[in-house]
Amino acid sequence: MAHDHAHAHGHSHGHAHTHDHDHSHAAGGSERKLLFAFVLTTLMLVVEAGGGILSGSLALLADAGHMLVDALALLLAFLGARFAARPADAQRTYGYGRIEVLAGFVNALTQFALVAFIVYEAVMRLFNPSPILSGVMFVVAAVGLVANVVVLRTLHGHDPDDVNIAGASLHVLGDLLGSIAAVLAALAVRWLDWNWADPVLSILVSMLILRSAWSLVRRSGHILLEGTPEGVDLADVRSRLEGLDPGILSIHHVHIWQVTAGSRMATLHAELKPGADPARILTVIKTTLSERWRVGHATVQVDPGHCPDDLEGCGQDGRHTH
Repeated sequence: MAHDHAHAHGHSHGHAHTHDHDHSHAAGGSERKLLFAFVLTTLMLVVEAGGGILSGSLALLADAGHMLVDALALLLAFLGARFAARPADAQRTYGYGRIEVLAGFVNALTQFALVAFIVYEAVMRLFNPSPILSGVMFVVAAVGLVANVVVLRTLHGHDPDDVNIAGASLHVLGDLLGSIAAVLAALAVRWLDWNWADPVLSILVSMLILRSAWSLVRRSGHILLEGTPEGVDLADVRSRLEGLDPGILSIHHVHIWQVTAGSRMATLHAELKPGADPARILTVIKTTLSERWRVGHATVQVDPGHCPDDLEGCGQDGRHTH
């Protein structure tokens, strides 16, 4: 639901505030997808663990270990989506949406530990090779590959800003790559007698997982630090807003960030020229922020004179506002 509030203060205060809220959230669809992914991944980790022990394949055991972490990660993501759907209250006025970002951040961190484990085991296997039942390995890896494709397609199509689903998808993608590696390793062992292919392909998959995990850590960490959303240039925002109306003298103290996936917030000061219409300017600023930068919650302080928050007469960008 959207809310629009405007508060006008007396001339002694010299500023006005406006708030625009948009807390829409498609939590139901995310929950169903994540729950399905969790159940299927849990079933497959049992199958791959059994197949890995039976065949002696590190690739299968590594993928099973990956799936165990993924099952926990998907459960965490599911709980994150469920908590995020809770309404805001007096203690958490923005709601619980940021739990999704925390879940995505934790999911990515678990990948680093998993990669370290796989690489260590692979190096040990290279120095101490052991026999592998390639037939069992191939069948189990092929079944895991199909299951991972199904799960990944289920999670596909999420909001690009949703780092919770992105974190879950990252884990499943790692599983998919692991299953592909296990299939290739099984074929190499079967037809070429290359037992070393099993640990080597496990290491290569780990490197791909590591790259994606680092990307997700950076994205979710950026949101947690309330960094400016990707694609938003604050200098461009100030410039464009200042050109919206001849009554705007300057735009300063601009902040744009995300509370959670797809939920952008903004605060800024607008210094107006004498005789300017504050109501009209507030409307055009909020509309532009929403349509151009997808800002759903905007707080605008109107300064009819010297900015009370700036004792030196300079805006956030260091320019003089007079």
